[in-house]
Amino acid sequence: MNFKIAFTILLTISAGGILAAAGSDWLNQVPPREQQKTNPFHDQPQAIQAGRLLFKDHCAQCHGDNAQGMNKRPSLRSGRLQSASQGSLHWLLVNGSVRRGMPSWSKLPDQQLWQLVAYLKSLKVEE
Repeated sequence: MNFKIAFTILLTISAGGILAAAGSDWLNQVPPREQQKTNPFHDQPQAIQAGRLLFKDHCAQCHGDNAQGMNKRPSLRSGRLQSASQGSLHWLLVNGSVRRGMPSWSKLPDQQLWQLVAYLKSLKVEE
């Protein structure tokens, strides 16, 4: 087999694997370094309140006023989301998940992103 053909086949298979992974669970895409980040505003009432206001401005239209999910958008009160690390949630806010309709909020200042994480982590899990 010609080297160029073999290389092209290998590249195609690898790209297919990467695209398949991109469509899978976003938690699997978070780099370890990002997973380990901690929120400088964790459990701070003022940060949680600021995050709630940011949520209403940026997130409630898709996830509902109480973060319960709506219009095929997931609840942010799920055990799966609540068990995600603070750094993983921050990473999702920065990067979004375009294939699933989640925009990137990377234009927000980092402080506001962490306030959103503080709010999300303050939510009670739905049963």
